[in-house]
Amino acid sequence: MTATLHCFGESGNAYKAALTMQLCGYDWQPRHVDFFNGETRTPEFRALNPMGEVPVLQDDDLILTQSGVIQQHVVARTGAMPGLDDPEVLRWVLWDNHKLSGLAGMTRFLMNFLPEAKRPAEAISFLKGRLKASYATLNTHLDGRDWIAGAGVSIADTACCGYLYYPEPFGFDRADWPHIDAWLTRLSALPGWKHPYDLMPGSPADRI
Repeated sequence: MTATLHCFGESGNAYKAALTMQLCGYDWQPRHVDFFNGETRTPEFRALNPMGEVPVLQDDDLILTQSGVIQQHVVARTGAMPGLDDPEVLRWVLWDNHKLSGLAGMTRFLMNFLPEAKRPAEAISFLKGRLKASYATLNTHLDGRDWIAGAGVSIADTACCGYLYYPEPFGFDRADWPHIDAWLTRLSALPGWKHPYDLMPGSPADRI
């Protein structure tokens, strides 16, 4: 039975789950969540996920939330790439949640999806400074490595790239970080890879 991922294209966390399924050859389909019109705050969505967030995976009778949990479920089912049972993969997935995606998602939202008059300049400046340190950590780690953990692609890679393909500004320019840039290029060359706006429904252009 085809699994359903409740998601929207602007969500980097949903992209982590979608990209993992795509690269692992998982049988799945996206279902658009209208985040910007408040769908995640509705009683119907909260019945599906009381946390009020995407992604949510419905796989037969199983409902899973949080991108890392979904990624681990997919690789456990398919065996297509290393998952959280590898300590180095786990280390980088946890780092990403705290130091990279957690900051990038917030910064990108504040800089692009709030009305301009409501964008908090001091908070944005602080977050961009924290992110610069995170980019430096990842760039240094990738010097001489093709993948983040081990000899092949893992969910550490599909986690850490979650926000880094988006075109909206949030303090990240691939040209500034050559080892990250080369790694993102390697990822995008893998069979099945798609940009988040091509892999999941929903993009800023839809709301113009």
